[in-house]
Amino acid sequence: MKTTCILFDLDGTLIDTAPDLGYALNCLLEENDKKPLEHDVIRPHASRGARGLLKIGFDIEEEDPGYETLRQRFLAIYETNVCRESRLFDGMYEALAALSERGLDWGVVTNKPAWLANPLMAQLTFPTPPACVVGADQVPRPKPDPAALILACELTGHAAENCLYVGDAKRDIVAGRRSGMRTIAVRYGYIAEDDSADQWGADWVIDTPAEMLECLVAEAA
Repeated sequence: MKTTCILFDLDGTLIDTAPDLGYALNCLLEENDKKPLEHDVIRPHASRGARGLLKIGFDIEEEDPGYETLRQRFLAIYETNVCRESRLFDGMYEALAALSERGLDWGVVTNKPAWLANPLMAQLTFPTPPACVVGADQVPRPKPDPAALILACELTGHAAENCLYVGDAKRDIVAGRRSGMRTIAVRYGYIAEDDSADQWGADWVIDTPAEMLECLVAEAA
């Protein structure tokens, strides 16, 4: 099986979005007369989106009264601040350039809705454009369901067995395996202290974006 396309989770894998997600949460907390949270408290929960961030900020669940009002306000704040400080993780630009030099396509499959993911991607610079950006609002069910990854294969023209999916959460690895892709888990992402990328069943586990290239070399050996 030859890899022809690398697909990435967005938050915590391709792009460090925690500063802007945290900014939106802290703005919302201040609007509600609550104390802002430190970045180190917010970061491990960033890839869980509004649900996870509202949980740590307000101790509120989706079924609780007032949740939807808070969620909509959080999303409104975040939408207008989607790329204040968000950046590619260190070494990711160079890794993407190296993948492109090998003739590989790359794309994004995220549980972020496309109406947030696309504006964020548009404000960042990449060595080559993504072959696809698939958001959770484009499929019936989010990851760990494989629907978004299957759609990415349809959009890019690459078979699942020729794709690698890279993510910083167990749901990413589960979705990748269910879709028929090989998977890479990243330790540098938004992972809680009581969790471990080494326990998710990925084909490879890496500490830096550059190590993706080593996985491809090992695969071809």
